[in-house]
Amino acid sequence: MKQLYPISVRADNCNAPAWRVALLHCQTYLQRLTLLIATVISLSIFSSHACAATAEDLNADAVQALNTLYKTSPAAEGIGKKARAILVFPKITKAGLVFGGSYGEGVLLKAGSASGYYNSISASWGWQAGAESYGYVVFLMNDKAIKYLNASQGWELGVDPTVVVVNAGAAKNLSTSTLKDNAYAFVFDQQGLMGSVSIEGTKISRIKR
Repeated sequence: MKQLYPISVRADNCNAPAWRVALLHCQTYLQRLTLLIATVISLSIFSSHACAATAEDLNADAVQALNTLYKTSPAAEGIGKKARAILVFPKITKAGLVFGGSYGEGVLLKAGSASGYYNSISASWGWQAGAESYGYVVFLMNDKAIKYLNASQGWELGVDPTVVVVNAGAAKNLSTSTLKDNAYAFVFDQQGLMGSVSIEGTKISRIKR
């Protein structure tokens, strides 16, 4: 049976009393458990906060977030004019210690009106102490992308249909006349496009509002 928290014992502990080795194991286990519990608590806090948003709140925040993106990225505005639908997540909160994750809620806009509500969830592992917030928008360019979103039990970004994440450098050279992919995503904050945040592996699922 595999251990949930595998622990290695240093060679210089080989001659240590059994109780001391056991104590070291206990301390290591408790440290890791504490980190895990702290992460779960922090994720629960911002998840509960996000869930409190009403449909009206999400609609208003989505419009504001989309306008913020358009002001900082003309390429995004150009793509928005050709998109069949637009998924807007105004605020994603990401936090973690060793185990981490992100959560946020958003709106699917069609012809400028809300067509559905979704959440965005991701999980990660590795040293990542701290928290940050950002927003992202996914422009759905064709019926294939929209049908997949509607039919799937959860769309994992990075799995078909193809999503191209556009950073600041790519946005400068992006031409709306040569758009061929199913969807384009922009990650941003109040200062503009963000290149340091990855949304690959994020799962988008429909929620009720």
